[in-house]
Amino acid sequence: MLSDDDLTRLVDAAEALNPQPRERRWVSVSFCILDAVYSISARYDSVVVPVVHRVAEDCGIDVPSVLNSTDDEPDPLPLEVFLDRYPAPDKLVASTRNRQRTSARGGILKADAVLQHARVFCDHEIRTLQDARELLTDQGRLEAVEADIRKIPGEGSAGVRRSYLWMLVGHEDEVKPDRMVLRWLARHGVVVSPGEARVVLAAVAERLSARLGRRTTAWELDHAIWLDERNRR
Repeated sequence: MLSDDDLTRLVDAAEALNPQPRERRWVSVSFCILDAVYSISARYDSVVVPVVHRVAEDCGIDVPSVLNSTDDEPDPLPLEVFLDRYPAPDKLVASTRNRQRTSARGGILKADAVLQHARVFCDHEIRTLQDARELLTDQGRLEAVEADIRKIPGEGSAGVRRSYLWMLVGHEDEVKPDRMVLRWLARHGVVVSPGEARVVLAAVAERLSARLGRRTTAWELDHAIWLDERNRR
């Protein structure tokens, strides 16, 4: 897919971004789903983070995120508890104070999409953050879950939202090949599809790891690209 010159040019550009390890993570799989869904066409700091914090406050959780190096604690908001508190979209809308939709044209409420994700997870006996991380190690179960997630309106055919959800859960070798990533690649002379972008960034992360003498994950590269593109906008 790439010539050696193309790959070297991308690695040079990636090194200049100075990718860093993940600093913080959500403490609940419920928060990961909220983040993944509400991030659709929304500003992260002014829309997505407040949505998660409002739900956390509503559920009596004072610390919704922790340093990534923090030892795991039990998930404070398992999905069955989340669904019991928010049995319908209007309840979640009231908590988040957000009525955004997954698409401007016929999209469902993001609150509805969140609840549908939560029900899919529960149907597959995934209720906690720890359950979701274990899922990532079982390819057969993961494919079954993804098949059901793809049925949720607004999920999209490229799987960008699913990839981002797995990144939030803790998959360090995953990227979300969204417009930010595709724009960054195009600026450096590589025009690819979302699926191809995953392969390209994996190759860049591997080459950059060898150059720096330390592991650079696809997550770190994806996040550095996102920050760079956001600053340019």
